[in-house]
Amino acid sequence: MSAERSRELFERAKLSIPGGVNSPVRAWRGVGGWPRFIKRGQGSRLFDEDDNEYIDYIGSWGPLLLGHRHPEILDAINEALTRGTSFGAPTELEIELAETIRELVPSMELVRLVNSGTEATMSALRVARGFTGHDITIKFEGCYHGHVDSLLVKAGSGVATLGLPDSPGVPKGFSDTTITLPYNNVDALEQAFVTHAGKIAAVIVEPVCGNMGCIPPAPGYLEAMREITARHNALLIFDEVMTGFRVSSGGAQRLYNIKPDLSTFGKVIGGGLPIAAYGGRHDIMSFVAPSGPIYQAGTLSGNPLAVGAGLAMLRHIQAHPEIYDQLNEATGRLAACAPENVTVNRIGSMMTWFFTTTPVTDYDSAKLSDTARFGKFFHAMLERGIYLPPSQYEALFVSTAHSEADIDRTVEAAKESFAIALE
Repeated sequence: MSAERSRELFERAKLSIPGGVNSPVRAWRGVGGWPRFIKRGQGSRLFDEDDNEYIDYIGSWGPLLLGHRHPEILDAINEALTRGTSFGAPTELEIELAETIRELVPSMELVRLVNSGTEATMSALRVARGFTGHDITIKFEGCYHGHVDSLLVKAGSGVATLGLPDSPGVPKGFSDTTITLPYNNVDALEQAFVTHAGKIAAVIVEPVCGNMGCIPPAPGYLEAMREITARHNALLIFDEVMTGFRVSSGGAQRLYNIKPDLSTFGKVIGGGLPIAAYGGRHDIMSFVAPSGPIYQAGTLSGNPLAVGAGLAMLRHIQAHPEIYDQLNEATGRLAACAPENVTVNRIGSMMTWFFTTTPVTDYDSAKLSDTARFGKFFHAMLERGIYLPPSQYEALFVSTAHSEADIDRTVEAAKESFAIALE
């Protein structure tokens, strides 16, 4: 499989873009080699600049629940284009998108649209601090909440893939407002509230981790988190940028029947276009300007292209709830093909094959994975036309565009690639 055109483009890109990419994991440092430059996508497929065809399990890092170029989403974008790309003024469709999110996620009593998951988590933390009058945030090792200064502490995802320390450029005063705890450890959370009594504004968590690979919450863990935060008058923030509308039609909070105080959602609410949202309890969100004193703004917030695409996406989910059965069945088949000495974690259509024999329940156990073997596996799959996330510490995603034949082909490729990686 030739990739010379991609190699040439990568070398050219490094002359004008840091590291040759616009987001670090795309550089393939975790697996070696050079990234494939993508020309187009269609359904379950990606096509690179060398005209190689791949079955795609990245799906733009999760939001392409319906695959690439789904006709309903394309129609919505084309319709929005006839009216304009950006107004910097309110539109009726923004209301409809917020109303649809509220219908699907009951905890989202008020919704503010923004432009990225990072912007959503940054804003949610500001609201939590302003509402509670406290400064300290608790996050968890290996959870990534965007490149917010105060949250780039043991942040998983690309930071873990590249082996970077906590990011230079973050003032110590910012990181001093963040307490980092092990995920899935209730005792550590309880102790933090004892040690910092009356100072904690919020706990922010990926309810299902996706940025140290897919790691589900232990039974009772989210319930304990909800009880502890409520008891200490701190806010619980669910970062559902990855899990929102992916693990269920109402996100992880519906799947686990937990009602957080605030939530963040990412580009899935734009059908893959740049958009995000944060929201939650009416009394908390009423503190956001212009209703209240906590300022947050954005010229492109609620831009009509992303809002139109997002409405098409969420309305498809509402009209076709059976897609989650389809996604679960397909992803379950992928999970079942792993050999005994590979640990598999899966929730819904999120999944990771970990190259370790031990259970993976937190960041420390995820780091026991053999990343060299994962790199061999990744490249063996790529040679067989299967495009996986280029890092052991990322989740793969299945879409409704993946056919039974796609899954069959992937299972066969995986069996062959496991044999190569584990020899």
